Amino acid sequence: MKKKLLSALLVSAMATSAFVGCGGAAEETTAETGSTTEESTEATEEASSEDAIANLIAATEGTVNIELWCSETEEYQTVMKERCDAFEAEYPDVDFNITIGAVSEADMKDRVLEDVEAAADVYVFPDDQLEALVKAGALNEVAAQYTYDMNETDTPATVEAGQYEGKQYGYPFTASNGYFLYYDSTQLSEEDVASWEALTAKAEELGKEVGCEVANGWYLYGFFQGAGCTLTENEDQSNNCDWNSETGLAAAESLQSIASSSAFKSYGNDDLLANLNDGKVIAYVSGTWNVNAFSEAYGDGYAATKLPTFQVNGEDKQMASYSGYKFVGVNAYAENTGWSMLLAEYLTNAETQEAVYAATGEGPSNTEALAQASSVALDALAAQSEFAELQRVGGNYWTPAESLGKNILDGKVSQQVLDDAVAGITQPVE
Repeated sequence: MKKKLLSALLVSAMATSAFVGCGGAAEETTAETGSTTEESTEATEEASSEDAIANLIAATEGTVNIELWCSETEEYQTVMKERCDAFEAEYPDVDFNITIGAVSEADMKDRVLEDVEAAADVYVFPDDQLEALVKAGALNEVAAQYTYDMNETDTPATVEAGQYEGKQYGYPFTASNGYFLYYDSTQLSEEDVASWEALTAKAEELGKEVGCEVANGWYLYGFFQGAGCTLTENEDQSNNCDWNSETGLAAAESLQSIASSSAFKSYGNDDLLANLNDGKVIAYVSGTWNVNAFSEAYGDGYAATKLPTFQVNGEDKQMASYSGYKFVGVNAYAENTGWSMLLAEYLTNAETQEAVYAATGEGPSNTEALAQASSVALDALAAQSEFAELQRVGGNYWTPAESLGKNILDGKVSQQVLDDAVAGITQPVE
């Protein structure tokens, strides 16, 4: 009942007056004051927002329990704890008990959907999980905001990616969930990293390692898409895929040739990090979440660039990639809905996004924070963005794609292998 009361108070307060971003009033100057109706509206909106928060504080009794789930990395756990502490300090009259759980963002949807009611009140998730979370009733709609208007503060693409059927469900958090190539510039030139063929040849010459996690559909997609193949999701979350076409076979054979190099490795993230500091891995496909690991490993040689090209039927093809965004969401079953929504806003405001960038290297979606962010990794991500697309793929894709990647690594490329993979990827959703 308390949760419903607090939520109702906030919604009621927002509904009875204009709120941030909901304006559109004409700029008409009043004769008496000389002020505009737009200025008056802004003042009313700010007062209404303050009133809504004041009402929430007044209605709060006892301890406010909020559970937050975010990335398990030390950097994320540390910065989110700092920002939660700052949030508590913002409202000193309220007794908070905010606990932080460590859940990989890649696994967030599955963990939440195990038991939505028992899941965290607030959690961080990637954009491709939004539809499933909404359909499962695991996300509260962001019907109003209290401290900022994302339509004014964040990039339009990020805001849009947090919507489903015209309604907003995600608070924009980061805009750098993609991948590119890190490399050690003391050992590799720009020409060496321009293509997979040149990169593996140079690594063989040096007795070093380079690579990409081929047995992972997220990265495998980049080769087939770059070659000109397609993979799309249907309304029922099944997939369309033409990777068993003539072009797909040529792409698989090209990747098999690259992977057959003695220098090429297909490490998962944990194995990559375990091998990175021994000096063997001099170039690898990864993302901003590993910026600290690569910068420390490569030191003065730390560099990054767009993904390499690769040859398909004698033509250079640019490796493609998935791009994406991360959001903070509020569980529809949150114990304290009003405070959970305020915390979600706080964890996605400009100051927090700047702190997250400083701690993890992940690029902000907030334009003010983004203007302060500059790094080798973000420049590489921007260069790759021309060849990147949002990840929109049904769940039946991942296991067949992983198996296909393993077959390619094992040198088992054939028309039958591709036919079997596509049959799995496009199987109907039960």
